[in-house]
Order: sequence, then C-alpha cells, then structure tokens
Amino acid sequence: MRGLATATQIPSPHPDVANRTPPYQKLVKNLSEVRRVLGNGTGLTLAEKILYSHLDNPEESLSGRNGKIRGDAYLKLKVDRVAMQDASAQMALLQFMTCNLPNTSVPTSIHCDHMIVGEKGADEDLIGSIKGNKEVFDFLESAAKKYGIQFWAPGSGIIHQVVLENYAAPGLMMLGTDSRTFWNWR
Repeated sequence: MRGLATATQIPSPHPDVANRTPPYQKLVKNLSEVRRVLGNGTGLTLAEKILYSHLDNPEESLSGRNGKIRGDAYLKLKVDRVAMQDASAQMALLQFMTCNLPNTSVPTSIHCDHMIVGEKGADEDLIGSIKGNKEVFDFLESAAKKYGIQFWAPGSGIIHQVVLENYAAPGLMMLGTDSRTFWNWR
C-alpha cells in the first residue's frame, strides 16, 4: 500500500524551509486516522490522500457515511499555506484585520501581479502600474509587515510561477486566490 512521501533529514539550502515544507509526520498520522475511520480496505486516490490527510477532524468528517464521501461530504480542511494576489488580497486583509489577530496562523504570501496592466511593454507598464496603484501596493506591503505575511512586490513575477518555484512541495495543501474566470463554452 502506498502513502504520502515522508520527510528526510537532509539539511536544507534554504533558511526558511520549515515554512515551506508540509508537516509530513502530522499528515501521515492523520492519514492513518482516516484509514481507521474509513476501514483499511478503502482505496483512496492520491488527491483523496492529500485532502483527507489535511482534515481537521477525520472522525467528524468521514464517519457514519457508509462510504458516501465523494461529492456528499463537507470537509473541514487545515491548509499548509495561503497565497494571495494583489487584487483579492485587499479584501482578504481587510476581513482578516477585523479578527484582531496578531498574525496569520499559517504561512501566507501576497503577490503583486494582477494589477500590472500590459499595454506598452514591461518597463513602461510596470512603472505606470506601480504609480497608478501605489496606495494599494503600500497598503498590502504595510499589512504584510504587520501580520508576518511575505510580500512579493510588483515586478517580482507572476503568482503561479513564484508559488511553484518557492512554495510547492509534494502533499502540500495551499489555498490560493486568483482572478481567473473559466467559461463554459458550448
């Protein structure tokens, strides 16, 4: 039977590796609890292993369902990381501020890329977008500093690539905000 990857004791080249690595031991323990609740004979897809290993309370979410979980159960998940882009981070931060918490409970980052308008070329567009959105970028940066959130300033890169290169890890569950709209073409 295959499970999730396990952590090794190889020294990390990155000083912030603890913030960037999923809690593998906890995930494996949670997955064992999931298997106990579901019964060890229940086959799970890789996606289910990742999702279920992030359950806040496997017993509460999965027991008593007679195997009817897919599409029928609401899962209380605990994510490992949150990544927000500049346009939606504004509202998320304003809502977070009303909670009066000193910092985020999971590693979080803000990526300023969605408010960069592309019209005349990278050099001119970046300068114009920074100037036009200065108040927003200043707010995001100051809120990030106050609440211990990593801040990727305008020009740092596209959120998808920055997240992939800096935060992605097997088994990681990340909550991300994006402005993509998918159309149902008929």
